Amino acid sequence: MAKERVERRLTAVLAADVAGYSRLMGADEEGTLKQLKVHRRELVDPKIEEHRGRIIKTTGDGLLVEFASVVDAMRCAAEIQRGMVARNTGKPEAERIEFRIGINVDDVITDGGDIFGDGVNVAARLEGIAEPGGICVSSRVQEDTQGRLDVIFEDKGELQLKNIKRPVRVYQVRLEESQPAIPAPALPDKASIAVLPFANMSGDSEQEYFADGVVEDIITRLSRIKWLFVIARNSSFSYKGKSVDLRQVGHELGVRDVLEGSVRKAGNRVRVTAQLIDSSNGHHVWAERYDRALDDIFALQDEIAMSVIGAIEPNLRRAELERIKRKRPDSLDAYDPVLQAMPFAYSHMPDQAAVAIPLLEKALALEPDYAAAHAPLALCYHARYGRAGLREEDRAAAIRHAHAAVAGGGDDAIALGIAGFVIAIDERNPSAALDLFERALALSNSNALSLSCSALALSWMGKTDTAIERAQRALRLNSFDPLNYLAHNALAISYFQLGQYAQARDAARRSIQSNPQFGMSHAFLAGALVQLGCAEEAKAEAKQAVAVDPHFSIGRFSIAAGFELAVFAPFAAAWREAGIPLE
Repeated sequence: MAKERVERRLTAVLAADVAGYSRLMGADEEGTLKQLKVHRRELVDPKIEEHRGRIIKTTGDGLLVEFASVVDAMRCAAEIQRGMVARNTGKPEAERIEFRIGINVDDVITDGGDIFGDGVNVAARLEGIAEPGGICVSSRVQEDTQGRLDVIFEDKGELQLKNIKRPVRVYQVRLEESQPAIPAPALPDKASIAVLPFANMSGDSEQEYFADGVVEDIITRLSRIKWLFVIARNSSFSYKGKSVDLRQVGHELGVRDVLEGSVRKAGNRVRVTAQLIDSSNGHHVWAERYDRALDDIFALQDEIAMSVIGAIEPNLRRAELERIKRKRPDSLDAYDPVLQAMPFAYSHMPDQAAVAIPLLEKALALEPDYAAAHAPLALCYHARYGRAGLREEDRAAAIRHAHAAVAGGGDDAIALGIAGFVIAIDERNPSAALDLFERALALSNSNALSLSCSALALSWMGKTDTAIERAQRALRLNSFDPLNYLAHNALAISYFQLGQYAQARDAARRSIQSNPQFGMSHAFLAGALVQLGCAEEAKAEAKQAVAVDPHFSIGRFSIAAGFELAVFAPFAAAWREAGIPLE
């Protein structure tokens, strides 16, 4: 005899009952029944029909309803509960009828007009733990409706519901109109971020400490970035173990960006993923994956944290710059014109420095001791001095702003790194510069710009080993930073000094790819090509160096830089051979 086929279908199940029904009936049986019928007739049943639900059964004060769409089920539940708030207004609390609602999505067994199975049982258990006037849903409902309705989900964790074999992840639904408004913290007037606990994907509770350690290290390192507002660890870790809407997190913590990630260990390898989310719209700003051997767990924590920080910092700056572009000019504060100026200030191009200087001066008019404005101003005047006429007033301005950056930015790694570079090159004070580089990297040894600035200055001081190490670290931290031409040039200079001309050539080419209009990169390539015996290519690059920088010459470069003669002399000889003019 053939086995009877069981009919199944996927459906959204809504279970509802009246909170405290026995108490209400005991106090006023007829009045309670009358109220319930009126609420059903005027609100509940019309809403179910409006949202294409089908009432499966009623049981005294209870309802079981199915919906083809989980969004319809959630919308129906939300509108019923909001409607009941209005209908109960003015009634004594002891006389109010308040529904509890549970919603689940799952396969159900159909038999005639009825439905059975765990899909129904879970919905009923969720209704039983809902607050009066509240809604509880399973994780599948939360996933399918998140962001589609004007509600907030609160993760209650995995709960063992009565007579349900497996734990169920439960979410309590908050209806914004019916809850007291909790004012969100005001967004700070600078870039802001919360780093959430990374999910431990290893299935091994002992790896929890490693995931938490990575996050704590990231938070500590981020906190050293002066221009960045970072939410403290205790606030971030309040979301541990919860599935959250990152837009909601941003709203609750008052930050623009949220960093989340996961850690998975397998054997002697570990994989860490991280992604930066704009909490205003849920869009991805940046994401990366790191695969490492698990030889030294603490060194690995340090390396991953350093890599994440080095990678996200430029992305945060770019995201902030886009935000500033959307602000009204009359609402800008000192931080905003600095952000607007940065792409121009960091280009090393005199014409772009002319765009940046008024913006940075505007910031200083608002906040005279602002190190984050003094440092890029020093860089702007450095570019004007070296590439636009060797005017002494530009050199003096570069040095003046570099020292102002140091005075106002003792805890700002970027300000100290830029100031160190300008003091090394324009003031020709290598010992002071070295001290500033060490201070900068002590504050943030994962700051790619400070690493690049120090590497470039060190390469001209003849300190090739340290220059190469720092340049490579800067590039490893962020492979796609538009400022990477600084680190590539440091490598080109250092490898040239070491006689490793093929590596110098490759570094110079990568620098040109990063910033084609920077004439010195073409000159470094020309010098390496001369040493490799590629005379025609060298001459072509020499011509390009002068084409993009008409002021470029061997004599002017030596005056502008004032480097160690032993370092500069081999370049000068190679450049003469390539055809770069003496004056």
